[in-house]
Amino acid sequence: MSVEQIQRRKIYQEVLDRLLLRIRAGEWKPGDQLPAERELMAFYGVGRPAVREALQDLARSGIVEIAHGERARVVVPTADLLIEQIAGGAQHLLRMQPVMLEHLKDARVFLEAGLCRIAAERATDADVARLRQRLDEHRAALSAMDLFLQRDMLFHREIATIAGNPIFPAIVEALFNWASAYYQTIVRAPGAEQVTLAEHTRILDAIAARDPAAAEQAMRDHLLRASDLYQTVPQPAGA
Repeated sequence: MSVEQIQRRKIYQEVLDRLLLRIRAGEWKPGDQLPAERELMAFYGVGRPAVREALQDLARSGIVEIAHGERARVVVPTADLLIEQIAGGAQHLLRMQPVMLEHLKDARVFLEAGLCRIAAERATDADVARLRQRLDEHRAALSAMDLFLQRDMLFHREIATIAGNPIFPAIVEALFNWASAYYQTIVRAPGAEQVTLAEHTRILDAIAARDPAAAEQAMRDHLLRASDLYQTVPQPAGA
């Protein structure tokens, strides 16, 4: 007969499981505060460290929110928060396995080209106006590179927002930020800012014209042009 070892668990993990069960059962709904630490300690017969670690784990997962001096409050996790939780691991993976950058670039082209097509199909006049404003803000940031990079991302995120699925903007921003150590060198090249703005203008014009094929191709050309300039071996700050 084979031996099946029973894994020993830390006390906070038991507290965590019990809190999760009660939250999932609806005992505490979004917006409700959990009992105070002392109440949880007494209820489960454990010390403060076990309760605090369980609550911190819930907070890292986006299930509760902890504000200084207040009891933990149940929240609804957002797509941005959930994706942010894997950001550190994704960036570490890119540093440890540079070949993964190629997969990331492929994923970004596939996703954003498709989203651009959807945006051209669904964009309202108000959507086009917001995207045009994003482009104007991007152009106005030419003299401040950090702001220029941020507004570059916001332009791409706005297109994903037009698609109507709240998960897409979070993914687009994550892909952009994960590759930011590579991307900064591209836009800092002499004249690259103007090329980026011209490509964004082409994308905007295609969406405004409600031309899905042209919008998809404009985004694909934009990302592939930038993709060819990515550094293959990143040297991010602190690496």
